[in-house]
Amino acid sequence: MQLINVAILGATGYTGAELIRLLDAHPYFHVSHLGAHSQAGRTLGEVLPGIQEPLARQRLQAADAPLADDIELVFTALPHTAAANAVASALAAGKKVVDLSADFRHQQAATYAEAYGVAHAHPELLAQAVYGLSEWQAAHIAATSLVANPGCYPTSVLLPLIPLLRAAVVDTTQRIIIDAKSGASGAGRTPKTGLLYGEINEGLSAYGLPRHRHAWEMEEWATALGKTAVEVRFVPHILPMTRGMLSTIHLRGHDAGQWRGLLQQAYADAPFVRVLDEGVLPSTKGVAGSNRCDIGLAYGASGRDGLDEVTVISCIDNLLKGASGQAVQNANLMFGFDATTGLPLHAQWP
Repeated sequence: MQLINVAILGATGYTGAELIRLLDAHPYFHVSHLGAHSQAGRTLGEVLPGIQEPLARQRLQAADAPLADDIELVFTALPHTAAANAVASALAAGKKVVDLSADFRHQQAATYAEAYGVAHAHPELLAQAVYGLSEWQAAHIAATSLVANPGCYPTSVLLPLIPLLRAAVVDTTQRIIIDAKSGASGAGRTPKTGLLYGEINEGLSAYGLPRHRHAWEMEEWATALGKTAVEVRFVPHILPMTRGMLSTIHLRGHDAGQWRGLLQQAYADAPFVRVLDEGVLPSTKGVAGSNRCDIGLAYGASGRDGLDEVTVISCIDNLLKGASGQAVQNANLMFGFDATTGLPLHAQWP
């Protein structure tokens, strides 16, 4: 078949670089346009030294440069607020879009403004966007022109949580406590003092308190897709490693002995979600370099009220299943390809 021409806007950040790596090896997509506003005019190889020729010789365009008529798909890996205008322009030109920013992850402009502290630039497009949690939204993704790629933390939390909420086994009368940790690449490539080697090495720190912006996203989509209203107490931490994300979800409920089976049944046909056997817990090393989410469960004693205590641990590669890998998975669904096309199932080991 004829290759589908693709544009990547924000091509020189970590998620943009992962998109380039994945799409250059994809059997149906062809990277034909690269936008990176601050690096416009340079070659890709000058900015991303790991890129091989001939792609390394491709010239970077401004992020708002016109797109050729033959481009069918646009990935926007731009910061939130900057992405909305690029998405609107691409849609107006008849392109399909997978947006990796936060600009279209919320259904209401008021929720977006509360989480991000700014008014939405194109609220008229929110109703058109489909939240791209691939395993739960495949049919809607296939029918839309705009996919809002989920955040990395919400992906790691929603995948184990949704089946349990749907089964009505989780106690939702109190906030769900989520303790999550991410590698430094989750903070992006823009230089920041707090991410210097001397600042982050041999250290661990929480951030985004008192309420991290991904808490709104978790609550909105756990409620919408889990069909049960929830509130979360979410605390993220940054670890001195490059990539990987581990989310520990503290749950209370009933029929805990059924929970593993509920998750296994929910993801029996999901190649990128693996529910681990009893006694086995996931690790970031076990998913690094893959588009997979590994889920493990540990059971505690019942509380005084008789409810079971269950700790659910979920691991993803924040740059793959948490960003660029899921974006390609969504693009596959948009164009009718198998969801696994061009994506790694196996982790890099060691």
